[in-house]
Formats: sequence, C-alpha cells, structure tokens
Amino acid sequence: MLDNVLKAIEAKVFAGERLSKEDAMALYKCDNLAWLGMLADERRKKISGDYVYYNVNRHLNLTNVCLSRCKFCAFGCDLDSKQAYEMTKEKALELAKNAAKDPDLKEFHIVSGLHPKWPFEFYVDIIKSIKEQLPQVHLKAFTGVEITHFANISGKSIEEVLQELIAAGVQSMPGGGAEILSDRVRDELCPNKASANEWLEVARTAHKLGLKTNASMLYGHIETIEERVEHLLSLRQLQDETGGFQTFICFPFHPINTELEQKVERTTVWDDLKTMAISRLMLDNFKNIKAYWVMLTLPIAQIALGFGANDIDGTIKEEKIMHAAGAKSSTSLSQDCLIDVIKQTGRIAVERDSNYNIVKIL
Repeated sequence: MLDNVLKAIEAKVFAGERLSKEDAMALYKCDNLAWLGMLADERRKKISGDYVYYNVNRHLNLTNVCLSRCKFCAFGCDLDSKQAYEMTKEKALELAKNAAKDPDLKEFHIVSGLHPKWPFEFYVDIIKSIKEQLPQVHLKAFTGVEITHFANISGKSIEEVLQELIAAGVQSMPGGGAEILSDRVRDELCPNKASANEWLEVARTAHKLGLKTNASMLYGHIETIEERVEHLLSLRQLQDETGGFQTFICFPFHPINTELEQKVERTTVWDDLKTMAISRLMLDNFKNIKAYWVMLTLPIAQIALGFGANDIDGTIKEEKIMHAAGAKSSTSLSQDCLIDVIKQTGRIAVERDSNYNIVKIL
C-alpha cells in the first residue's frame, strides 16, 4: 500500500505538483533515504538550479540574558548567572568595526536573548550606530520572538516596532524563534515567548513592510512528526500569501546543556537528511533551503546538498548559541573552505548578499 502511495508522490514531484499533508506523512514513513534524496534533488534542480550559495557574515549576539528560559536552550541565562554577559553599544561597535576590516564582509547577523531590563530604544540605538558607521554592511537582525518582545516592553504594535527598526537600519530578519509552530509544544517548552500565531504575524507584517525574512524549524525534541509537517504547511501557506521568505533552515535540536539533556537524544543523521529532503519537497514556494553547517556539522551539510539544500550559510566568524548546546562544528569557516565543500559536490559555488543577489560565481 505504501509503495503505491510513494509511486504517486514520485509522479507528482516529476510533474511539478504540490504535495499534501498526507504525502508528507507517507514520506516520513519511507526508509528509502536514497530515493527521498533523489526526489528532493529533482525538486531542487527545478526550483533553484545548480548554484549553492554562501555569504561572508559575522554573528553578533548582544546578550545571553533571557527572560524566556526555554527548556531547549543552552544559551540563555538569568541576569545573576556567572555565565551572563551584556554587550554595550561600544563593544558591539568595536566587534562590528573589527569584522568590517574584511573587505568581503556583507552581513551582520544580530540576535540576542530577551533581556528583562533593556528598553527597546537600546536595540534601536545599536542598530542605528552600526549602520551609521558601517553603511556598506547589510543588517539582518532580530527574530520574530525578539520583535514580539520589543512590542511588549515598548507598548508599540508589531508594525510600529518594525517600522522603527527599518528606519534605524534593519534590512532583513533571520528565521529563528519559529521552533515548532505548535502551541502544544510551545506551552511545554517555551511558554514565556511568542506564540505560533505571534511569530507568523511578525513575519506577515515584516513582509507587508517590504522586509524579507527567513524561516526555520527546530526539530528532534518533543514534537510529533505530524507537528513537523503542520509547521511546514503553516510556512508554505504564509509564503503563498506574502512571498516574503527568502530561505528555510532545518535546525536539529542539540540537547547538551539544556533541560532536555536527560530526556532527549540528538537527532540521527538519517533523520536530519530525511527532514531536509521532505522540507525541500513540501516547501515548493521557497527558492532556497539552507543546510546550516553549524548545527549539522560541515560533512553532513555537504551531504545535505544532495538532499534538496542549495545554501550552506556563511563564514559566521563567531557562533555562540548553538555551541552553548554542544555543537561540535567550528565557530567560523573561511571562504576557501566553503567554496571547496561546495565544489566537491559538483555544484557551482556562488557568493551572495543577504537578499540572494549574486556577488560572484566561483
């Protein structure tokens, strides 16, 4: 019976047809990983061709102090914790200026914990200062969770918060904070931050204002397979409505140093590649699927390029959030390393900017 269903799915993929929730559930039951990869790669070729994108970027995490204290997070901590740090505007500018000494730097990726005492104006001032001094570098900043937090502490609407940040210099948004767009999961793991609907509404509003955003899924904790599929469908539906998502990122959950460490095991490579492939197959209106090497490790990210991915992220320079949860990958990579990894797969390495405009083809 399943074989017949899978044959019908294969026919849909080669015909360029949209897959249903039932199709996705059937794909998750399939253990023929090579076949799944073939299907995802077929869809990848039709949607995004043979280019594999990377960019030269630098992460700036302003603080790890966070009032949410999500059970799956190893990065956030309380204000009085020995691990707590708070970056001043001057320190953020110093790091930004040092990073900008690299003439190839194209992007700052700025995300932080939800600090219980910092006012919204503090974040606006940092963005404005970095943009004034380094106008050539694109500012991709603040997740939907952070935007919701800013609205809550400022008394402003989501739209007003976004308008103020855009005026200060924010040019796009990262895709974190989506986790699993299920209130059952969020009520259990992260009840103190944006709900599923709030995260989606931030993205919808950002897109209305012309701000491109990313989307993501954190999987491998307490969610069900059906909740993963419904998450993908929620993103696909919003993308049909707005067209404002630039890329989708699969985040496998790393349990080390989290409250779930004794309850949940790290996802398997099999699950990582299956989820990557199914994401590519279901998100037919997303041009780009990212294999985030920090969480997957570089070897698995390279393999994921054969399972539907067409982006391997960037140089990063200093990644903190995932490494707090035990990520074994490097905290940064060189351009040459990323280019080699891409070319070894027989694909074309392309440096991009934050909005997927081509900088150069290697």
